[in-house]
Amino acid sequence: MPTDVIMPQMGESIFEGTITKWLKQPGEKVQRDEPLFEISTDKVDAEIPAPASGTLQEIKVQAGATVQVNTVVGTIAGEGEAVGAAPSAPAAGTAPPAAPSAPAASTAPPAPAGGDGTRSTQTEVAQPPSGEEPQKPSAPQTGKESAPAPQQKASVEPIRQGAGAEDSEAAEQDRVRSSPLVRRIAKDNKVDLAQVSGTGLGGRITKEDIESFIAKHGAGGPQPVAPAQPAAVAAPSAPAPSMPATVAPLQPVGGVTPGEVVPMSVMRKKIAEHMVLSKRTSAHVHGVFEVDVTRIVKLREKMKANFEQATGNKLTFTPFFARAVVHGIRQWPIINSSVEGENIRYHASINLGIAVALDWGLIVPVVKSAEERSFVGLQRAITDLGERARTKKLKPDEVQGGTFTITNPGVFGAKFGLPIINQPQVAILGVGGIMKKPVVVTDKDGNDSIAIRSMMHLSIGYDHRIVDGAVADQFMAEVKKFLENWNEELL
Repeated sequence: MPTDVIMPQMGESIFEGTITKWLKQPGEKVQRDEPLFEISTDKVDAEIPAPASGTLQEIKVQAGATVQVNTVVGTIAGEGEAVGAAPSAPAAGTAPPAAPSAPAASTAPPAPAGGDGTRSTQTEVAQPPSGEEPQKPSAPQTGKESAPAPQQKASVEPIRQGAGAEDSEAAEQDRVRSSPLVRRIAKDNKVDLAQVSGTGLGGRITKEDIESFIAKHGAGGPQPVAPAQPAAVAAPSAPAPSMPATVAPLQPVGGVTPGEVVPMSVMRKKIAEHMVLSKRTSAHVHGVFEVDVTRIVKLREKMKANFEQATGNKLTFTPFFARAVVHGIRQWPIINSSVEGENIRYHASINLGIAVALDWGLIVPVVKSAEERSFVGLQRAITDLGERARTKKLKPDEVQGGTFTITNPGVFGAKFGLPIINQPQVAILGVGGIMKKPVVVTDKDGNDSIAIRSMMHLSIGYDHRIVDGAVADQFMAEVKKFLENWNEELL
């Protein structure tokens, strides 16, 4: 019997997801756990692996469509089972009634793109969506006929939410197996993905592959830019007027041209909804504490080389704060609670959500049972979750079940932030930047002096329905004390 491919639930509060791209076409072989399609939700943009090995028999939900979790979106035929080509052709909603099957893609006219430019359900992408340049016949450099092969390969190419600036270059490079993040990096650096060797499953190009290629060979495509500069300088008779001509135009950033209007991605829309919901639900109050982390800064500088050599992970500041939060929650367990109707649930485990900034949004993977982990275990878990969040390799249960969240605006230079609570939690910690400054230091005998210390601000956002100001402040005082008196034995 064929195996159903279902829309997974990517979070406890997630009830639907949008398919942004199918990585396989009907009739193609797939291996179990090989990336099969990409989805977007308010919490993750993820590659979903195939549930079984075999042949992709049918795509039931086309790219661009949003469906409820546990909906069957496709089927995989087992070894030896018959695979029909016809089911893959019809699109959901807007495809022509007589749309041809995949084998006839080279002769059939292109199906029209979706009217809103964001959720097209076309089945044949011989022509790019509105707002993009048409494919250039000379783009494929394989020496084969330019029309049939690329057209067949792109027969289920979707239009991703929030990718209004995706041009024909991305469509041409779709032949190369890679994720949207990899294609975006390649586009920004003008790198032909056909030149990059993939180390992922089935030759798939990973983020590390493209970054390594750029580090070794540099950004590609400088040739078209070089002739433009002499032309701009040579045209005017005086050098002064030529300067605005070369520096005035704003360059595209992240695939978006300045002045362009693009639709929100699914993740961006859902983040907006949840942030507004949280502000409407919880009575937000914030407190800010200044913390002397000189001991931690010196200890990290002393230990980081040996730590990386012994564990294979870089020593960051995040596990220090995670360990301090666990200590504080043990003293004040209501910080680790949530609201259920008119009840308060005190969670048995401390599941720390660690906010990770992505190029396309924000995600909060969860370190489960943080109270049971050693310092090294916390660092390993945080590093692993962060890396897999950026490469869309997180599993559904790794973005749900959090009981307290840590976010770090300080990594970008902010002194502190006033974060919004991650529902249904009742508190969130904001980690500010570490800066050296002169402070008054009092010794054991009560003598004051001025010293240069590494100082930072920690902020807490808490739900005043459940957590009183006195409790929040005492929790933060415990966290502050723990950090300021850190010693090597805690590593």
